[in-house]
Amino acid sequence: MLVQLAIRDFAIVDSLDLDLLGGMTAITGETGAGKSILLGALGLSLGERADAGSVRHGTKRADITARFDIASLPAAQAWLDARELPSDDCLLRRVITASGRSKAWINGQPCTVGDLKELGEHLIEIHGQHAHQALLREETHLRLLDDFAGQTRAVAELGELYRHWQGLRRKLKRLSDTSDEIQSRRQLLRYQVEELDVLALNEGELEALEQEQEELAHAEEILREAQFAADCCDHDESGALNLLHQALTRLGNLPGANRGPLAEACTMLGDARIQIEEAARELRHFAEGTELDPERLATVEDRLGEVHRIARKHHVLPEELAELHGKLRAELDSLEGGDTDLEALTAEVKTVRDDYRARARTIGETRRQAAAAFANEVQDQLGFLAMGKTSFEIEIMARETPQPDGMDSARFLISANPGQPARPLTKVASGGELSRISLAIQVVAASHSTIPSLVFDEVDVGISGATAEIVGQLLRRLGHSGQVLTVTHLPQVAAQAHQHLHIEKQAQEDVTLTHMALLDEAGRVRELARMLGGVHLSDRTLAHAREMLDASQHQHH
Repeated sequence: MLVQLAIRDFAIVDSLDLDLLGGMTAITGETGAGKSILLGALGLSLGERADAGSVRHGTKRADITARFDIASLPAAQAWLDARELPSDDCLLRRVITASGRSKAWINGQPCTVGDLKELGEHLIEIHGQHAHQALLREETHLRLLDDFAGQTRAVAELGELYRHWQGLRRKLKRLSDTSDEIQSRRQLLRYQVEELDVLALNEGELEALEQEQEELAHAEEILREAQFAADCCDHDESGALNLLHQALTRLGNLPGANRGPLAEACTMLGDARIQIEEAARELRHFAEGTELDPERLATVEDRLGEVHRIARKHHVLPEELAELHGKLRAELDSLEGGDTDLEALTAEVKTVRDDYRARARTIGETRRQAAAAFANEVQDQLGFLAMGKTSFEIEIMARETPQPDGMDSARFLISANPGQPARPLTKVASGGELSRISLAIQVVAASHSTIPSLVFDEVDVGISGATAEIVGQLLRRLGHSGQVLTVTHLPQVAAQAHQHLHIEKQAQEDVTLTHMALLDEAGRVRELARMLGGVHLSDRTLAHAREMLDASQHQHH
């Protein structure tokens, strides 16, 4: 249950620390005092949407912390354990900055707002003051019935299965609609891949062919020029080697040829002679290895022509053909099993559809069994609320098309007077009747909830007199097995509470702040008197309030 709520700089609250107890807690105060602020802060700690307007004027941020005792909440403990968070306690924190940015923590660890909301569903249940308006929407009826029947999880799993089924159906339709296209594409790919298979262009082959073609095409010129260069190096008396030999012989006969500049020149000429001898040898060896091969040239040119032809056909460069071959082969491989994929997908769609229908039928049977029990309990509560002659029924109808929550719809029916046929709730109930019917339904739903902390926000609107006292008794009865926080304007309801939280607005100089505190017995009497008689409290009003409080508390002992 909620054991502590700490609020800092939220709306018109500067600082507030509330310690909350089990049982029923009434929350009262004048209109505009800030009761909605308290519930708003609690909602933010549970992941509700926030904005910069939540921050108290003149401050940098609002900070809200809610602590829950989860000793009796195994679902919440399991949620925390699954995320490796401490599960012996549960502390939710939410910070909203003046710029509208928001941060959240669970047990000191940063988390998303979605995490807060998901965990909050295991911690507390809020019944808003407009719940009776939700009853005008028939989709609400099915959800309430499923909550009562304890199959919320089963319905959620059915919804996931439904979405999976529909996703497979869409995929199957796309595959079926494009089957002709796929067949044509497959045939084209087979032809293209076969053509490239025949070409069988290896990696690096194109570059080698181009180099070989260039050498073969210029073989005669290369041979001629290589031979000419070799002759320049070593050819009778006119070759470079003979001239160098003559130069070295003459220089060697000169005085001082073995020292100074002449020696250096002779050394360089000797080195040049060695280099030229090697160059001449290499050139003659190259010329001897070069052959004229017209047939090989024709073969190479034919191969290159085929490569370029197929490249033009596919609108790619010749060097991109090998990569294209791989891509087309991969695409063909992916399409070759298309017919098998279509058959397998068709079978999978049928399997998932049959699974959905089987689960939906089971859920529908549970709904029909729970509907009678739910209606009987609501009927009993209507009796307590002075509507004993009203007949409440739940009609379960089969849908024409499956939906995420199953193949059924539910509708709450009311017969306001004996002998009259039951009609939809929206067409029968007046405002006051709708408020009491809504309260009866919420009490029944809450009594079967696995969450022990319940919040009722002015669900007693439109109710007065003796009925208001019975409403208080119903809420107190819910508090016996858990925690009930109820915002109310009715003294008959507030008097039934185990404890009473009072909210008031206080003006301090130019600042307006909200103050909240648990009332002692004397404070409860004064607040009940205010609710009964207004601002000016007479002795008679105070006596009436004392009598109401004593009677309400003593009847439960």
